[in-house]
Amino acid sequence: MPRRPARRRRRAALAGALLALTGCSTGPSLENQNAVTAPPGDSHRLTVGSAGFTESDLLAQMYTLLLKKAGYRTDLITVSNRELYEPALESGQIDVVAEYAATFADWLNAKENGAQAKPVGSPDPARTLRALRRLAAPRGLTVLRPGRAVDQNAFAVSASFAREHRLKTLSDLGRTKRKVRLAAGDECVQRPYCAPGLKKVYGIELTGVDPKGVGTTQAKKAVQSGQDQLVLTTTTDATLDEFSLVLLKDDKRLQNADYVVPVVNRARAGGPRVARALDALSRVLTTRDLASLNQQVDSWRRLPEDVARTYLERKGLL
Repeated sequence: MPRRPARRRRRAALAGALLALTGCSTGPSLENQNAVTAPPGDSHRLTVGSAGFTESDLLAQMYTLLLKKAGYRTDLITVSNRELYEPALESGQIDVVAEYAATFADWLNAKENGAQAKPVGSPDPARTLRALRRLAAPRGLTVLRPGRAVDQNAFAVSASFAREHRLKTLSDLGRTKRKVRLAAGDECVQRPYCAPGLKKVYGIELTGVDPKGVGTTQAKKAVQSGQDQLVLTTTTDATLDEFSLVLLKDDKRLQNADYVVPVVNRARAGGPRVARALDALSRVLTTRDLASLNQQVDSWRRLPEDVARTYLERKGLL
């Protein structure tokens, strides 16, 4: 059996230990009270977590490179389940992760107050961030400066359909009074930020939801061919051009403020040096940049570490 490189062995060991420690965790952990009450710390070695999908891998790689430049020894591990990596972040098994403000705020709120708790994420970035920090602090977590990049639900039409009806925004589509069919996940029928929100906020008349999934190839092809007229995807979808699709702007802010934001374990990575290193990325990374980076990995088959390094060098951060 071939030997794995030392870095891979170390990552595998870290991941195994993490799963052993957190695999049975349920409900609020708050087990490491020292992490919760300790002042902001600055460990010499930091573990960066990835959730295992392209965008999370890219952000984790960029965080790792920036922290190395700032003088830290770093490890990167992948734990695809938030139910596992969030308690590990509290306990200090993971020190840094890239999160999404509204989604993480609602997740922590449900963890604290139950699955039926009223959501605290909103389209208002400032209000969402306040709620997130209020929920994160008692768990020993520090929420750093949010970036300019946002990954949230978005709706796209074919470029020809947009030209024909002069569409740039969802409001434009609502004003046409055209009835359209939406390619999305079947849960879209019930979710307030999907079909009900399109009707309530924008006055868009849907003839139905075609259950082809969120941003799937099948869903995009349905809109490209004219079988459907609208598709649910995300703002960092890297493949829209391949299907001749364009996003319609969410001009009335139906979607929540899912800005990319670094979250750190306060006791181990809550010091100013970590904040400065990661703030440098938050100041420059845009939604368009993130979509382009995703495309380089997903469509051009480049390695996330290479794409991350090239971007940081281009921005003068390495």
